[in-house]
Amino acid sequence: MSSNFIELHDPLTHLTLAPAIGGSIANWHVIATGQPLLRHNDEHAQLPGKLACYPLAPWSNRIAQGGFDNPDGWLALAPNSATDPLPIHGSAWQQVWQVVSQSENEAVLEVMCDTPFAYRAEQRFCLDNGELSITLRVTHLAQAPAWHGLGLHPYFPRTAGTRLQAKASEVWLSDASRLPTGLAVIPDTWDFQQLNPLPEGLVDNGFCGWDGHCVIEQPELGYTLECQADGSEYFLLFCPPGLGFFCVEPVSHPVNAHHLPGRPGLKLLEQHQSTQLGFTLKYLPNVGAGLLAKAEGQ
Repeated sequence: MSSNFIELHDPLTHLTLAPAIGGSIANWHVIATGQPLLRHNDEHAQLPGKLACYPLAPWSNRIAQGGFDNPDGWLALAPNSATDPLPIHGSAWQQVWQVVSQSENEAVLEVMCDTPFAYRAEQRFCLDNGELSITLRVTHLAQAPAWHGLGLHPYFPRTAGTRLQAKASEVWLSDASRLPTGLAVIPDTWDFQQLNPLPEGLVDNGFCGWDGHCVIEQPELGYTLECQADGSEYFLLFCPPGLGFFCVEPVSHPVNAHHLPGRPGLKLLEQHQSTQLGFTLKYLPNVGAGLLAKAEGQ
């Protein structure tokens, strides 16, 4: 990796960060085997959406109607992605972040933004014996208050055997613009109360009533991830058919929450007030896979 990246490690895993590319994670892999725990990327990837994980602030996903109401009036938003007609994922992911501090296993990144209003975002990454902790914190800097939301957008490897557990109570159905149309009972193929395979068809939907816990089992890759989110009662599941990845995104609010009754999950921040979201991913090697690999090497 080039000097545009910084490296962290613990006894089990290695983390590569790309501060200049939206404060993203480029790679997280197992040291002993090289096995990627997030979608693997090389140093030529230069867009956050092509990397392993990136931050969402000061909102997650899409916003309709060209903006939203703040207490001091309408805040107009322009589309900010060449691949989507709606403003998406805030502005932090499109900025160059600065390294505030770095040690062997921990780093803090920071960015100052003035679009769509002034705020400061901070990410703290910490590795501890195979556990990756990410804390995303935003502080509102503008004089006028504004609505804030947060999220993280990790990409996980997907194989035929990948299974997911993430307990939720309802799912938001969506229209052709991928905006929510209403809450519904979770269909059987999207039910992850227990470990279940990922759906074969496209899923790009938000789930609510989440306890923040999820398990990603990768039997073909030899490990399991146990994940826990804080400050997130919602997650977005993105399963694009035919591709080798999927996304479970911990978010503080539903898609287009700025236009939903009560603005669920959003926080109205005054100047110098903050909000944050955390996500912890614990790498657990599958004992059976390790024994099999050892036997095959004999």
